[in-house]
Amino acid sequence: MSLPTTLKPESFRALFLRGARLLKGGARPDIDAKVLLLHASGIPEEAFHAHPGFRPSSRTAGRFLGMVERRAAGTPLAYLTGRKEFWSLQFRVGAGVLIPRPETELLVEKVVGFAAGGKVSVLDLGTGSGNIAVAVACELPGARVTASDISARALRIAAGNAASNGCSGIRFVRSDLFSAFGRSRPRFDIIVSNPPYVGREEWAGLPAEVRDHEPRRALVGGDRGTELTSRLIREARRFLKPGGRLVLEIGAGKDEAVRAMFGAGWDEVEVVLDLAGIPRVVAARKRAAAKGRLISRTPACGNR
Repeated sequence: MSLPTTLKPESFRALFLRGARLLKGGARPDIDAKVLLLHASGIPEEAFHAHPGFRPSSRTAGRFLGMVERRAAGTPLAYLTGRKEFWSLQFRVGAGVLIPRPETELLVEKVVGFAAGGKVSVLDLGTGSGNIAVAVACELPGARVTASDISARALRIAAGNAASNGCSGIRFVRSDLFSAFGRSRPRFDIIVSNPPYVGREEWAGLPAEVRDHEPRRALVGGDRGTELTSRLIREARRFLKPGGRLVLEIGAGKDEAVRAMFGAGWDEVEVVLDLAGIPRVVAARKRAAAKGRLISRTPACGNR
C-alpha cells in the first residue's frame, strides 16, 4: 500500500472508512481503524461519534494512514499506539517488550487469591512491561513487590508503568532469573512468572504478527519450550518461604510436562484453565519442613 503525496481534507468518518477498507484482510478492521484514528488525532471516542463530519488536518490524516499501512503489514496494534490495557490498567509497550495478554490475568488472580489481602512478599520474575507486578501491587497495597528482568530497557518501561499507575513501592531489579538474589537469598511468599515457553520449532508456526515483531527472547524457552520453566522450578524453592507459592504461565499442551517437574519438595500442584479451556497456569506450594524432614504428603493436582 502506498500513500498519496498530497492528502485532500477528509472527514473523520471518511478517514475511518478508508482505513477499515485498507485493513479488511485483518481480523477486526473496523476496531483497528477506529483505535488508530483516535490515537492519531488525539480526540476522545465521544468526539469522534459526535462530530463525524469534522475534517482533521492533513498531518493527522497522514499520520493515521501511515499507521494503517504499518498495521496492514503486520505491526501489532499495541506497538503502533504504544499502549495496552491489562487488568483495567493502561501500560506502555514498545519494541523489545512482550505485549500483555488477557490470559495472563489468571496469574494475577492466583497471586491475589494466595495472598488473601495479607502483607506478603511477591517476586515477579521476568516482569517485561511490569503488567503483573503493577496489577498485583494495585490489588495488594500492603504487599512488598519486587519485579525483575534481564532487560534494562524492560525495567525502564516497567518502572514508568508503575509510576503512571500510581504504584511507587515496587522494587525493580535487573536479574537473569535468580542471579541477582543469590547471595542474600531473600525469602518470598509468592513467586510469579510468565516465562518464555515457546519451543524453537513452534516459533516458526507462530502468527507473523507475533513472530516478526515481538521479542523472541521473551517467547522462546528452549528446544521444547519447557527448559527455562524447568530451571525456574528447580531454583525457585531456594527463594520461597516454607509454604510459599510458585505461579507460572505455561504453553498450550505443556501442562503434563510442567506438572511432572514438581518433585517431592512441592505439594498442592494445581492447573488452571483459561477461558478457552486451555491449561494456562500451574501453581504449586513449597512444602514446609516438619521435624527436620519434608512432609510426605502426596501432591494434589486439580483443575478449575
